[in-house]
Amino acid sequence: MAVKPGPKSRIDRSWINVIGIGEDGLKGLTPVARAALDQSIAVFGGERHLRLLGRQDRPYIPWPKPFSIPAAKMRQLKPGPVAVLATGDPFHFGVGAALSRVFKSEELAVFPGTSAFSLAAARMGWSLEDVTCISLHGRPISNLSSVIEPDQKVLALGVGDTAQKVADLLTKYGFGPSVITALSRMGGEGEEVLCHEAHHWPSWDIHELTTLAIECKTLDPDRPRSRVPGIADSYFEHDGQITKRDVRAVTMSRLAPSAGELLWDVGSGCGSIAIEWMRAAPRTRAIAVERETERVGMILRNAEALGVPGLQIASGAAPEVLRGLEQPDAIFIGGGLSNVGVLERCWQSLKVGGRLVANAVTLEGEFRMMEFAAREEVVLTRLQVATAQPLGSRWTWRPALPITQMCVEKLS
Repeated sequence: MAVKPGPKSRIDRSWINVIGIGEDGLKGLTPVARAALDQSIAVFGGERHLRLLGRQDRPYIPWPKPFSIPAAKMRQLKPGPVAVLATGDPFHFGVGAALSRVFKSEELAVFPGTSAFSLAAARMGWSLEDVTCISLHGRPISNLSSVIEPDQKVLALGVGDTAQKVADLLTKYGFGPSVITALSRMGGEGEEVLCHEAHHWPSWDIHELTTLAIECKTLDPDRPRSRVPGIADSYFEHDGQITKRDVRAVTMSRLAPSAGELLWDVGSGCGSIAIEWMRAAPRTRAIAVERETERVGMILRNAEALGVPGLQIASGAAPEVLRGLEQPDAIFIGGGLSNVGVLERCWQSLKVGGRLVANAVTLEGEFRMMEFAAREEVVLTRLQVATAQPLGSRWTWRPALPITQMCVEKLS
């Protein structure tokens, strides 16, 4: 009986060999990776990677500056094969993700090397599952702020001046005693190691690519860095327009952030909800909508200080400023609820399955909620928080303004 040939495997359809290479160069490649490199008619990569190959017997094409994938030039060489050199593991903060946004996955044959994180963990004797791994290479240093907490271990990719910037940030936020170990040229003949506390970090000419092993220690053990929503109001710069800590924690539980979701924080004030959203789950994004210029500045400074510099700003008045924004998975309305058209525009823009939460302290805001509740199935909750405060020689409860909260899920 005749047997029909099956479909080609992914490797048969690939023409771009993505090869992870380390400081040890060609001798560190596996035989399979070396064969893929030798068969390639051209090699793309960073200038540092291309220098590791030694003599040139085919075109060596460095990445353009600023970095981008030269897709047109690569496609001119199809069916190739062509090689792309990457540092260590191409899909762990490497060039692999950028390639996969341009080419189909079946066009790529990937030969990972040992990642910088694995090498650094081996040098430090750290278990990778107990370590937070981030990249600060081409990213804001303030991203580190969202992961530092007492006794936390962090591995961070960086460049020459990253170590000094990290040391300055740790010292600024009370983590000066943290121990930083800078590891450069790992696996190569010129491997270098420098270890100091952040607040005593020396001036040192560090190799272009460096992995930082950070053991977080603080002089202020009570300083909270938790990602659980409801961090202290004192962590935010604000002018009084802030969703207070206890109400913020309840609001975040209703918004229920999940990995990769987008939030609109309408009437953002100082940005507390948007910032807590981005700290609460991986890869979450937020757009803070605020019309007051002074508050926009507060939002940006708060986002920087609390480790979410990627927070986007839509500066202007709702509902007009909402036009053209990316469709959100969740919306919080903290200001402007009583303005005509704000609630309606938000509801129209929300994805099916998304959540809308609104807080009101005025009768006008409550009236808009009741109008909306007549058309949609909502949950209304009255939140009342009181704190104990002195009254002469005694103590009494001082209630804050009551909050009416509306929560609704868009089912269709």
